[in-house]
Order: sequence, then C-alpha cells, then structure tokens
Amino acid sequence: MSSAQVILRWDLQRGIVVIPGSSNPDHIKENLDLFGFELSDSEMEQINALDRNEKHDWY
Repeated sequence: MSSAQVILRWDLQRGIVVIPGSSNPDHIKENLDLFGFELSDSEMEQINALDRNEKHDWY
C-alpha cells in the first residue's frame, strides 16, 4: 500500500469523506483500493500523534 492510500484510509476511518483525484491510471487504481485493508487502533494512534495543530483550507 502507498502512503497516499494510508492517508486516505486514515481519513475514512475518522469519518471524513475523501474525494481523491488523479489523471494517472495507476493512481486512480490505487485510490479505489481503500477498502481492502483497515488501519489498526495502534496505527491510527500513531498517525494521530503526528498532528501539528495546523489548519488547512480544505476542512
């Protein structure tokens, strides 16, 4: 799995709707493969710990 897939999956597991986009056929295929795996509670906690308290315009 790619880092982009992990980030998209992390968002999905937090209840955030994701709308990925790409013109690259390989990336489109990767973006569709988000439901073949799930992040563990430990993995979710590790990613949450990376929070730098930054806000972005897209949420």
